Amino acid sequence: MSNKIRLGFAMCGSLCTFDSVIDELRKLAAKYDITPIMSPISVTADTRYGLAASFTEAVRSICGKEIITTIEEAEPIGPMKLLDVLVIAPCTGNTIAKIANGITDTCVTLAYKAHMRNGGPAVIAVSTNDGLSANAPNIGRLLDRKNVYLVPFGQDNPEKKPCSLVADFSLIDKTVEAALAGKQLQPLLIQRAG
Repeated sequence: MSNKIRLGFAMCGSLCTFDSVIDELRKLAAKYDITPIMSPISVTADTRYGLAASFTEAVRSICGKEIITTIEEAEPIGPMKLLDVLVIAPCTGNTIAKIANGITDTCVTLAYKAHMRNGGPAVIAVSTNDGLSANAPNIGRLLDRKNVYLVPFGQDNPEKKPCSLVADFSLIDKTVEAALAGKQLQPLLIQRAG
């Protein structure tokens, strides 16, 4: 039995960020007992950013566990109290909107709901093209929630995508540490290179 903190690591379909997120997952694996969770699009989409099978194999290998990919597999997270902290990275605008408004229709949104019923901290790493437009109110709702902490974020390309926000994934571990202490890592809004 491991004495490591049990960390759920959920990935949503911001596929352009997967390489960076997986690099951070490798670092976290040395410190945490990680249960991987991947949204339906994350485990099926082959894109210009890579093949789904390559990403899922990397995640499975890093975590040493099978990936939760269905609602049914995510359901025990709550009643069995399987996690100490949940990270959603990348967290797309679609998932942000769903969790901010109580919609539970994927393994990631159910993992969030199931974990939050136990009062544990959730760490959200925003990655959305509409963070300063349609999803701004939803990000605000998350900031108002008890036990929800955001990885510091900023605009990733203000000239070409003025409403787009992306977390600094290298700050996931520091955000988790702060969240476990009941604090939001600051500064929350950061300057990002374009």
